[in-house]
Amino acid sequence: MNESENMKNPQPLPQGRRSVLSWAFYDWANSAYATTVMAGFLPVFFKEFCCAGADPVVSTARLGFTNAAAGLLAAFLFPLLGAAADRGRSRRRFLLFFLGLGALTTACLSLVQAGQWPAAAILYGLSLVGFAGGNVFYDALLLLVAGRKDMDRVSALGYALGYLGGGILLAVNIWMTLDPARFGLADPLQAVRASFVTVGIWWLVFSIPLFLWVREPAGKERLSIGVMFREGWKNLTGTLRGIRRYPTILLFLLAYWFYIDGVDTIIRMAVDYGLSLGFASKDLILALLMVQFIGFPAALAFGRLGDRIGTKRAILLAVGVYLLVTIGGSLMRTREDFFVMAAAIGLVQGGIQALSRSFYARIIPPDRPAEFFGFFNMVGKFSVIFGPALIGLAGLAARAAGFEGPVASRIGILSVALLFLAGGTLLLFVDEEKG
Repeated sequence: MNESENMKNPQPLPQGRRSVLSWAFYDWANSAYATTVMAGFLPVFFKEFCCAGADPVVSTARLGFTNAAAGLLAAFLFPLLGAAADRGRSRRRFLLFFLGLGALTTACLSLVQAGQWPAAAILYGLSLVGFAGGNVFYDALLLLVAGRKDMDRVSALGYALGYLGGGILLAVNIWMTLDPARFGLADPLQAVRASFVTVGIWWLVFSIPLFLWVREPAGKERLSIGVMFREGWKNLTGTLRGIRRYPTILLFLLAYWFYIDGVDTIIRMAVDYGLSLGFASKDLILALLMVQFIGFPAALAFGRLGDRIGTKRAILLAVGVYLLVTIGGSLMRTREDFFVMAAAIGLVQGGIQALSRSFYARIIPPDRPAEFFGFFNMVGKFSVIFGPALIGLAGLAARAAGFEGPVASRIGILSVALLFLAGGTLLLFVDEEKG
């Protein structure tokens, strides 16, 4: 879109408190997937049920490669879809499609039988695409509900509600697995299956406020899907040809690629790592629940911290904490160590995600948010390809070199520290004022 088109189609002013809260509630809705499925029950369900009898290192590799494959598919799709949605002013329509895909495939995980790890991998991979695709268009709507000076706090509000909502449903689902008879369920396995269904329903129901009260400006004409994609492709290729005009965006995305790789890898693989060290699955899930309820006030606090010390400095602080957590995690021996690591992660996880989103929103062209958030999420998905696969490959290589299973797993998790070092170093050179 050129400058004359921008003048004809100016971006609307932020829409008010009800729209802000409705937008933020999508985080409440989809974070149930991130907590109960992605970080909580799916790694246990996949390793102990879908891959029953397999070597723990092999099952870890299968899970890592599933995350990587889904990330690869998403990475190639999202910039084009974002450009098409911007051209047709259809970000909410695309969001509806991807949340439907994610919620449906998540619920279908309840149908997987013992040993059917390929079916579980396909359904989980599609649910990951739905989750990530929804986030592209959800993030793009941030520019419609928040002004520049409010972006840190509004973005942090979304993540804070996400931690609270995801934590509440996770607590209920944990209760279901600990006392299945109270919920009319036969055993913990049936409770886990039921949890997948509750996540799908929760995701759909709590997304409704966004579609009711977050307004997207209509274009002068309603475009067909084909026209949207042709125009979106034209915009996307123009952006790619002229990407050198955006050095600040490129440098930030490179830094983000490294450090968010570490963050997402820890989210997706921490429970699997704890299982490989021999920790009880119940303790690992409880530690995850603790992260959620620490994360709620911590995310809000990081929004304020970004206002006080600057968004970039607050992100660098979170990267430093993650670096220490990763090194400490490779050395931990007891369940208490795992709880300490979980508490430290809870203090910074929401903050680094929220402030990265708001920092990026400030430096992108305001007339093409979905396209540029497509790049943002593409970078995140490419990082998800690398991080979990790195852990899987490092563990397999260490085992091939003669190291025992737990030692091989420690070597894998320690490699994640390099990602935080690289990301933090690159972020030091990003100048927001040049964005």
